[in-house]
Amino acid sequence: MDHGSWIGDSMTADARPAAPALTERQEARRRRILHASAQLASRGGFEAVQMREVAEAAGVALGTLYRYFPSKIHLLVATMQDQLQHMHTTLRKRPPAGDDAAQRVAETLMRAFRALQREPHLADAMVRALTFADRSVSPEVDTVSRLTTAIILDAMGLEHPTPEQLSAVRVIEHTWHSALITWLSGRASIAQVKIDIETVCRLIDLTAEPERD
Repeated sequence: MDHGSWIGDSMTADARPAAPALTERQEARRRRILHASAQLASRGGFEAVQMREVAEAAGVALGTLYRYFPSKIHLLVATMQDQLQHMHTTLRKRPPAGDDAAQRVAETLMRAFRALQREPHLADAMVRALTFADRSVSPEVDTVSRLTTAIILDAMGLEHPTPEQLSAVRVIEHTWHSALITWLSGRASIAQVKIDIETVCRLIDLTAEPERD
């Protein structure tokens, strides 16, 4: 599995038993931890997210933090999941207005990109965590992938994509992730990212099913 991508390995994740549902108190604690992680990453990037400091900022014992998130990588990938969930909710409230699916997906991904652009240290920390993730983080990486796919399919207006359309979505996800990395490393301008995203989204037109008479 390529953990540097948001295309997760669902077979690895599905083979594991489902985690028990959190109580209201546990969920509140988890949210405090994720908030503390995002705040520290926003200020200082990947290196600033130290488990002891996260525990202190969230008001939990260090042992408790490790029960929720076994490592810093688990924590930052979960932070990415949380950020994508917020993006998905926002995009559903204000969906893209393009004339066709390719335009809507490109607009959606650029809006998500600009949201990350506003927090470059946080974006860098989360992308590094995804890149460093090993198989122990497969369920979390898979969830990030599924959220990204759901965001794209919503923009396309598809509930039941064909295998060809899902393949196009995977290529679009790979390109968006690569564009984010090259921008974070200073090797691509925002204008170039926009061109690359718009170009790859044209794959959607090639996979569109022909209209029936």
